[in-house]
Amino acid sequence: MGQTVTMQDVARDVGVSAMTVSNVLNNRTSVGPDVRRRVLASIERLGYRVNVAARNLRSGRTGIIGLAVPEVDRPYTSQLTARIITAAQPFGLRVIVEQTGATREDELDAVAQSRLRVYDGLILAAVRVSASDIDRLRVSGPIVMLGERNAGHGIDHIGTPNVDGARAVTEHLVSLGRTRIALVGACPRWDTEPDTEYEAGRLRVQGYRAALESAGVPFRPELVIERSIWDIQSGVEAANDLFNAGTPFDAVFGLTDSLAFGVLRGLADLGLHVPDDVAVAGFDNVREAQFSIPRLTTVAPDHVQIATRAVQLLVDRIEGRRDGSGAVDLTADWTLEVRESTVGSATPSSVARRATRLAPRPLPSTAS
Repeated sequence: MGQTVTMQDVARDVGVSAMTVSNVLNNRTSVGPDVRRRVLASIERLGYRVNVAARNLRSGRTGIIGLAVPEVDRPYTSQLTARIITAAQPFGLRVIVEQTGATREDELDAVAQSRLRVYDGLILAAVRVSASDIDRLRVSGPIVMLGERNAGHGIDHIGTPNVDGARAVTEHLVSLGRTRIALVGACPRWDTEPDTEYEAGRLRVQGYRAALESAGVPFRPELVIERSIWDIQSGVEAANDLFNAGTPFDAVFGLTDSLAFGVLRGLADLGLHVPDDVAVAGFDNVREAQFSIPRLTTVAPDHVQIATRAVQLLVDRIEGRRDGSGAVDLTADWTLEVRESTVGSATPSSVARRATRLAPRPLPSTAS
């Protein structure tokens, strides 16, 4: 085995100081482009490898941040993850992604890893972890929480416009003459117990009910469909449950786009047309919402803002620029993206016609 190449070897090869090589490796801007190219070429030619463990020991940094999300195979979380990775790159940070499965145990484990300084900081999309949980772990490293579980205790938090967004999309459906608006995705026992586990769901139901009340539209509990998993399959099943119950409905608000996509599929299988028979809307504005058939009307939080602000807040804490300052608690900007799944090519008269009662029909036969 040949002798290990050192930083000094690279410096001698290029004819610069070891500090210049270090500046190139740490992506500092004090090095000119020509010198940077020569140093990088020498590193490649000589086969120099950075001793990451030694560098981290000297700096007290790993150059890594953690991102803990409930699941990585859902459109919203996968796209948010990609945006956070992109936002971290200009700071020279790598992102390790953990899937918590929305369990309290795995969320706490991600926080514990941050406490042990495996990461320089952690972005946590929390579903179950509470403020008291974070406090008991005595976390000293920077944490930014996403979602509805605002930890308090000096921890920065970025929330989603759940109440306002749900209210806006419901008001939109009412404005089209829809008066029997089903909601898909309420937590189990939503009408008897507070939603302590899925806070986003509780808040979106709250916005939905507020819009109905404000418009003088009766709230019908039978049109609220429970689902503890917010995925496409759950949306398909919810559409079938609504139809088989025989309760007329002329619109569906899915608490996520994934649920709404499933509803679109389920209604199509039942022979119902969107939006002619049933208008459908979602929440999240994942990329696929622009390409579904029909294109999905949805609440659109500013995902880029969420990712960039989360990383910037974390970096500020890591760099010590906000030591001792109060926690930031903000709600992301948002818009309502109105697309074909609610308006189609509607005229006022056609909208009124479509708001009539739907007569239940039998499920299509699957027999050959």
